[in-house]
Amino acid sequence: MSDSTEPEHPRPAAAAPAADDGFPRRRSRALVLILVIAVAVVLADQLTKLWATSSLNEGEYHSLIGTMIGLQLTYNSGAAFSFLVNATWVFTILAALAAVALLWFSRRLGSRSWAVAFGLLLGGAVTHLGDRLFRAPSFGQGHVVDFIAYANWFIGNVADIAIFFGALLALVLAVAGVPLRGGPRHTHDSA
Repeated sequence: MSDSTEPEHPRPAAAAPAADDGFPRRRSRALVLILVIAVAVVLADQLTKLWATSSLNEGEYHSLIGTMIGLQLTYNSGAAFSFLVNATWVFTILAALAAVALLWFSRRLGSRSWAVAFGLLLGGAVTHLGDRLFRAPSFGQGHVVDFIAYANWFIGNVADIAIFFGALLALVLAVAGVPLRGGPRHTHDSA
């Protein structure tokens, strides 16, 4: 120790490290979550369709809860409510565009809630695309296997359920103002 009579000069403060809000780590976790959920939806959808096509007779209704919910195998060339049944190729293109768009926007996500919504939507879009591409009657014109009958209103499948709940969750998150990036909300001063 030295007894220096020189006044101590404060050292210049080191530059503060760049703020790391953890977004890259959250983004990679969100992407993994999206992919895990999407794969789970595809597997659940395709396995239940395999069961339906091997266990049910086309058009035959089996009641589960009266007339509210039942099982009825059908092959749908259109969309919900058999909309545009003669334009199957349109739905093939739409499913492909939806899958690509969801993957593209998934790169920006850091929120687990949004990742769940995107995972459900992506899984539904991919499995519907697979049906359109690889099921009969031909490549790109395949009919989707539907087997869950809802009160004589329409017949759907597991992918439809995933898409419905993914879209509902996305709507709720958007209305609630949940940011796509997750983490703390950033406020921007206008001044």
